[in-house]
Amino acid sequence: MKKILVLGGSIFLGRAVATAALRRGHEVTTFNRGRSGSDVEGVEVTRGDRDNEGDLERLVAGRHWDAVIDTCGFVPRSVSAGARVLSSHADHYVFVSSVSAFQDWPARPIDEASPRWECPSDADESGGTYGPLKAGCERAVREHFDATVSIVSPGIIVGPGENVGRLPWWLRRIAAGGTLAPHPGDREIQLMDVRDLAEFILARVERPSECDLLVTAPAGRATFAEWLALCAKATGANPELVWMDEEFLLEQQVTPWSELPLWAPLRADWRHAWSVSSDAAVAMGLTCRPLADTVVDTWEWLRGTPGFQGKPKIGMDSEKERRLLAAWRGKGPGSEEAAR
Repeated sequence: MKKILVLGGSIFLGRAVATAALRRGHEVTTFNRGRSGSDVEGVEVTRGDRDNEGDLERLVAGRHWDAVIDTCGFVPRSVSAGARVLSSHADHYVFVSSVSAFQDWPARPIDEASPRWECPSDADESGGTYGPLKAGCERAVREHFDATVSIVSPGIIVGPGENVGRLPWWLRRIAAGGTLAPHPGDREIQLMDVRDLAEFILARVERPSECDLLVTAPAGRATFAEWLALCAKATGANPELVWMDEEFLLEQQVTPWSELPLWAPLRADWRHAWSVSSDAAVAMGLTCRPLADTVVDTWEWLRGTPGFQGKPKIGMDSEKERRLLAAWRGKGPGSEEAAR
């Protein structure tokens, strides 16, 4: 049994980590503000803000953990403060970074040796966008935590509880009769179930070592078209998908990745969104459940969460989809065949 401190622990990955840790027999403490989600039953709950030094000092007073798992570090200055305080109160720090911390992604293929963004370890929110700030957080942990450090950089995470809303958006649109789809449908994608990521992180805690790993589903497991077919099957829908040429979508000012979630056109700046190496993680025991299970379980969760909307600016509104369908069909009877 390990004593584990989870920074976060109430939503999506943090919740999955806390749940899996309890199931594996560990003793779990969570540290969060209590604003984002409910606590996992069975954890020791500690309220506080990582930006408040007094809260951090109260957290660690008289305590020591085998490992800290940081699932919600986004600002280097905040991560630096926490790592300094926790350094003498834990033996291992697992920081969850992101594929976005690599400056070549998504334009070029990446592996663990690819360069990170330049971002200082004391940067605040104004120090850059999400990816550079994550790179700065990695530096913060390495500079200020004196024991074992593991950096885990996931690709795209989906599954029950997803708070971004990418897979939920597609499930709901297909269930509601949405038919627009971005060509080419045979492009391979790499989607990681949050529960598999949680299990992999806990395996690193149970066998601690210095490591720096990209963690995503291996290539060759599914294409975009196969994924949408799984969404249709899970929801019981039977849409006749209209596969639109990506040049047409770009001409119509459809925003890649967010307005059509996870659509990465085959242009230079997006060409290798799904060229993320998972070889090192697989060699260390990463396993991934079938994508069909992830889709079905997410739909079941979503049906029980009727108020869920995802983050702002995720997904296309239905009126724009109708306009695009009309414009595409107006190109002539051969338009749909040309994009297949």
